[in-house]
Amino acid sequence: MNLRTRFTERFGVLHPVLNAPMALVAGGALAAAVTRAGGLGLLGGGYAGTLGGEPSLAEEFTRAGDARIGVGFIGWALAQAPQRLDEALARRPACVFLSFADPSRFASRIHAAGVPLMCQVQNMADLRAAVAAGAGAVVAQGTEAGGHGGRRATLPFVPEAADYLARHAPDTLLLAAGGIADGRGLAAALMLGADAVVVGTRFWAAHEALTPEPAIVRALQSDGDRTVRTRALDALRGVPWPPAYSFRVVRNRLTDEWVGREAEAKLAFGSLREQYQRARLTGDLDVVPAVAGESIGLLHGRAPAAEIVAGMIDSACDLLTRPDPLDWRRHGP
Repeated sequence: MNLRTRFTERFGVLHPVLNAPMALVAGGALAAAVTRAGGLGLLGGGYAGTLGGEPSLAEEFTRAGDARIGVGFIGWALAQAPQRLDEALARRPACVFLSFADPSRFASRIHAAGVPLMCQVQNMADLRAAVAAGAGAVVAQGTEAGGHGGRRATLPFVPEAADYLARHAPDTLLLAAGGIADGRGLAAALMLGADAVVVGTRFWAAHEALTPEPAIVRALQSDGDRTVRTRALDALRGVPWPPAYSFRVVRNRLTDEWVGREAEAKLAFGSLREQYQRARLTGDLDVVPAVAGESIGLLHGRAPAAEIVAGMIDSACDLLTRPDPLDWRRHGP
């Protein structure tokens, strides 16, 4: 079974499913596995090597082998290391996925290379900027997502974005992200007007992800109520995220101590940098939290990426083709 959409036709894939290009998580093995399962795999270029301790972009492309994959970057960090974009473009990726910055700085180079530009957006102003930059696809990311994001919720944001694109940029594809982890979420996103979905948390726990096993074990013992959005962690670890974006993680000792004290954390910028780096190396989950979204409550274990993709597609197809699509409770997700 498969779902044909404008996305699958334009990108030449079987399924309208992409993994989020999660920094420190979405390596070449995960991206390749998603592509080989019929979706489009995205390699996490993350902080473009500016954070320290990130996987080598070249090595992860090599690990992906001959699989056709895209690559994503955190825009404001890429601006500090623009040569990383040239390195990625030389690999002829399926797309370049930019987030968290005005894409116009990089758009001309991406267009000149003949590579599709995909922009993740957190609000309507971001969406308009992405369209102005010539993005072939925009990803409307809801605040339910794990990691960094904005304040808009997926359910109203995606159809508002769809309506805007229908009026002003009808050829621009719309992808949905934030809280989508199974076939129900995929089916709902398509009904809201999306052409595909970008899935983070579910692939964060895939077998092929670079996520440490203890982080997944802890996250799977939690549910969506145990996640929290905060700017305090970025300040304390000395990572200069723009104030428009907060960080959704699974709560731990450090978040319990600092959530709600963002102003104090800002004044203490970088005070826990060394402690945080040590904790990352040693796997201290009381300091470095598991980075997962509200959909963590829909996960019940690790699985191969191919199984995740197949399960989402089969479930979504079943839901969308049932005589009574509301009768999902009898058959499960």
